[in-house]
Amino acid sequence: MRVINQFSARPAMDGDGVNIRRVADFNNTRFDPFLMLDEIKSDDKQDFIGGFPPHPHRGIETFTYIKKGGFEHRDQLGNVKAIRAKDVQWMSTGSGVIHSEMPLADADEGLHGFQIWVNMPANQKMRPARYEDSSETANPESTNDKGALLRALAGNWAFTGQSSISAPIQDLAGEAAIADLMLSPEAMAELQLDRHEFVGLYLYEGTLIGNNDAQSSDNTLPNDYSAGTYLILDSQDLLKLQAGPDGAGLLLFAGQPIKEKIVHMGPFVMNTQAEIEQTIKDYQEGRFGEIPL
Repeated sequence: MRVINQFSARPAMDGDGVNIRRVADFNNTRFDPFLMLDEIKSDDKQDFIGGFPPHPHRGIETFTYIKKGGFEHRDQLGNVKAIRAKDVQWMSTGSGVIHSEMPLADADEGLHGFQIWVNMPANQKMRPARYEDSSETANPESTNDKGALLRALAGNWAFTGQSSISAPIQDLAGEAAIADLMLSPEAMAELQLDRHEFVGLYLYEGTLIGNNDAQSSDNTLPNDYSAGTYLILDSQDLLKLQAGPDGAGLLLFAGQPIKEKIVHMGPFVMNTQAEIEQTIKDYQEGRFGEIPL
């Protein structure tokens, strides 16, 4: 693999005092069509018990993936769903949603999960909202003979030379695809992702050992990577990954950049400042609706 750029997740707080690690780029949109990744990982309830009370979104898609524990999702469309380990949830917010995500009362073993924001093209930002999850359809998995397990979360994925697996959720903006790749100690995996213009990964645990051909664009980035690292990769180069002695877990991202200027304010991502101001007005005047009691 050839690394184009490297980022580190930064400590942050969101919702009602939830401690997270975040990687985001709203100014330069270098993750296009992706905008942001939040990771929640703690065995201490005080880090996440406040959850994410009702809040709005417009102009983006939110994609939630749970590794451990769970959330209860509620929205103004009437959806009420428990999202647990291995589940994903997708909200294409379009013209607007109000939703909440609160830790499940029976999730006593901590919480580990991710929320990913995907941008929407201008001509879709005001269409009706959509909701899907995988609570009733398991996300498919594939293994290779080198100690790797690939779980498709959105879109289609395959190890090099193997059959493709297709996640239940397929229609993310920017043809975005997301997968969870779990590597045993010193395991290896190869994927060919050259059909996508953007490819990135987020290492959430363990260590990745660089291959001999793993070079950054300016030859200054290291070849070994630790948890909390986000890499932008050359999509035309074969993705060759090897875990360190403690194994590795990483999220893979692929898609087609939307290549539109955006304006971001809190939970809203639009294309102009005037659209942001209209969004705030619509929300303040109650046009997003309310979550049913």
